[in-house]
Amino acid sequence: MNRKLENSELERLDVEAFKQMDKSPIIVILDNIRSLNNIGSVFRTADAFLIQKIYLCGITATPPHKDIRKTALGATESVEWEYRKDTLELVEELKLSGIRTVSVEQAENAIMLNDFKVDPKETVALIFGNEVKGVSQEVVSASDAVVEIPQFGTKHSLNISVSAGVVVWDIWTKCNPKN
Repeated sequence: MNRKLENSELERLDVEAFKQMDKSPIIVILDNIRSLNNIGSVFRTADAFLIQKIYLCGITATPPHKDIRKTALGATESVEWEYRKDTLELVEELKLSGIRTVSVEQAENAIMLNDFKVDPKETVALIFGNEVKGVSQEVVSASDAVVEIPQFGTKHSLNISVSAGVVVWDIWTKCNPKN
């Protein structure tokens, strides 16, 4: 019989140990996210996979906020984050510093996530867009690549926090093939 583990048995890092850990070669950019609960959920995903940093752009709210805190469960304290007013400006800056920028969007010539190749030595900035409008066209156009999550049902999209979980997990496993 399988016994559920107690939280004390999980051997999780404390905030200070987390901050000292080597991070995954992944950055997350949130482009005009409206839902504070989605923002908090992305923080938790970022904590789970040792994401380098989250950029909160445009209308995306920033911590501290009770609705972000509700779903982040403390991850706003462990994950490094920064607010930027202009997503396109940030994308251009990251590209100039050698970071590969990748919009997560349904677009012409998008690469299906399962076919997307990652160099584990390369930092990738994953851009997730607004719940209704997605990643802005100007940001999609400026990105080095566009990836799409394959979907097979009747709906056209996934919730942004679900998309972030799926894509971050996939990229993390490609960057850490031994895990």
